[in-house]
Amino acid sequence: MIPRSVLIVDDDVKLVELLQLYFQKDGFIVFTANDGLAALKIAHEKGPDILVLDLMLPGMDGWDICRTLRRDSEVPIVMLTARDEVSDRLVGLEIGADDYVTKPFSPKEVVARVKAILRRTKQITVKTQPVRLGDVVIDLNQFQVIKGGQPVELTPTEFKILELLAGHPGRVFSRLQIVEQTQGYSFESYERTIDAHIKNLRRKIENNPKEPEYIQTVYGVGYRMAGTQNE
Repeated sequence: MIPRSVLIVDDDVKLVELLQLYFQKDGFIVFTANDGLAALKIAHEKGPDILVLDLMLPGMDGWDICRTLRRDSEVPIVMLTARDEVSDRLVGLEIGADDYVTKPFSPKEVVARVKAILRRTKQITVKTQPVRLGDVVIDLNQFQVIKGGQPVELTPTEFKILELLAGHPGRVFSRLQIVEQTQGYSFESYERTIDAHIKNLRRKIENNPKEPEYIQTVYGVGYRMAGTQNE
């Protein structure tokens, strides 16, 4: 089995060393960085399977690192934040992060979150037929989405949400159900983060994100996918 790799980015050296110890105990190859520029250099050179990224960094902060990486990479990103502000978390999710952990935290929790994300990004789907939504084609085998003949870049979490909704057209999922089925765990405080992921998905696949045709809101309940067609 090929060892998984993680890049830990935080300016708190002791925290980085602690997380490094826990990840290494779990069999991970660990890369570390204490500032944004070093993080980007290592991310491009080493190609880690996942990033654990602090938001508050000297120089280039975590938001800027996430935006830069998302220009040409779909590597999963778990944000670390010392502020339990919903707005901070939603901004991070909207620019492409997959999950977040609020400080102070248990190192075991961070490892567990990372492993949950890696499990779902490596899952092999049993579906064989692409799903079509107008000019959008969702290939569940290739983990690929095409709109108007052009590939659409989604984060792993965005793809899992789209896969869930497209796999059950017409079925309404509450935010908590979406968290449980795409994250592998459930926390009620995470429900609103689903709104950020849905907003991203609509921006990427809808013709008019403000008047969505495909991902529909069921007010007071959650979200559903409009009727789909197999190719």
